[in-house]
Amino acid sequence: MGLLDKLFGKSSKEEGSMTTEKLNIGIILGSTRQGRVSPQVGEWVKDIADKRGDAKYEIVDISDYNLPFLGTTDGTEPGIAAWNEKLANLDGFVFIVQEYNHSITGALKNALDFAREAWNNKAAGIVSYGSTGGARAAEHLRGICGELKIADVRTHPTLSLFTDFENGTDFKPQSIHLDNVNAMLSEVVEWSRALKTVR
Repeated sequence: MGLLDKLFGKSSKEEGSMTTEKLNIGIILGSTRQGRVSPQVGEWVKDIADKRGDAKYEIVDISDYNLPFLGTTDGTEPGIAAWNEKLANLDGFVFIVQEYNHSITGALKNALDFAREAWNNKAAGIVSYGSTGGARAAEHLRGICGELKIADVRTHPTLSLFTDFENGTDFKPQSIHLDNVNAMLSEVVEWSRALKTVR
């Protein structure tokens, strides 16, 4: 056993299993409104991700958890515990982010606030969309990620409502985005694996 193994208490067998075990990455849909297009974008990202075979990817829809507004109830709703349990079982995230008034949706901010430790020391990528590619929403999300100890990766696919959606509703992404999504996913997996060693 080497010096680092002695210091951190991990055997070479444990380290080997950490590098071969598939990570669980959640693709989080950041909108709950009627007529939202985030499910289309999320499924597109998942389809690309599943072909890679480097992790287990799943869609995580915050609308499934019926989260109340933070601070408006006693916090005993079952969706709150289920949300935290789901996040705790994930090693990393890909946020599907839409821009509203130069920021993320209230629903996503609320969902972020309803967990703490479950976010900590994990990695995340961002796929955003909007009239300017959702870039301003993504920048706001990066600040929140820092506070929650989420390491957000650099590569950031941005989708335009004008060129990647027909009539603003039917998602038809340009092929140019494929390389960016794959680069982002590679970073998320690499960082998620590295951060698992400190949890």
